[in-house]
Amino acid sequence: MMKKIAVAAVLAASASSAQAATVLWADWTVQPAANLVVGNVAGVGVTYTGPRLFAQITGGGTDYWVTDNSPTSYTQGIVNRPVGTDIIALNAGGLKTITFASPVTDVFMALTSWNGVTVTFDRPFTVVSTGAGFWGNGSLAPNVGNTGFTGVGELHGVIKFSGAVTSLTFTDTSENWHGFTIGIGQPGVAVVPEPQSWAMLIAGFGLVGAAMRRRRTVVA
Repeated sequence: MMKKIAVAAVLAASASSAQAATVLWADWTVQPAANLVVGNVAGVGVTYTGPRLFAQITGGGTDYWVTDNSPTSYTQGIVNRPVGTDIIALNAGGLKTITFASPVTDVFMALTSWNGVTVTFDRPFTVVSTGAGFWGNGSLAPNVGNTGFTGVGELHGVIKFSGAVTSLTFTDTSENWHGFTIGIGQPGVAVVPEPQSWAMLIAGFGLVGAAMRRRRTVVA
């Protein structure tokens, strides 16, 4: 019984230390054409193809990833929000495509101001977070199958696509403008446990050691 409790304590502490993911966000660098934005993310080339209102690339513009309120829209479930001004802003509805130079996994999309926008993706997603953002607060109403959603209020947040992704396509509706950027979860990056997690780990290992010593004594 003691051994089971000890193992449970270790597993609980380990789980709490791995709740959040570190995301490497895209660095959008050039706009070679009206319907093209090119950049890189985690060392992999990434291209956006489709209509856009504007794109802010490295080195200028407004930081739409910050808010005067608590930044809950971008830091629930992940360690780091997008940093800097890089963003692609959309206003005309239609087909959009994000292409990676090689297959990647754990693709994240950060959203800004998807107010009333209805979007459909070519694959299902999970909601990482929604909350306060640059323009206010909102949420999303997913469709059946979680392959799309409608923004409710000023939707700011993060969604995630699992599995290997080389190309991600989506179709959205028109609006004044709504923005996004892309990120990749960093594999193998462990989140440093909080002090209480360290205490649980130490106590758990101590209990496991005690249980093993007790078992050896009984056997002897």
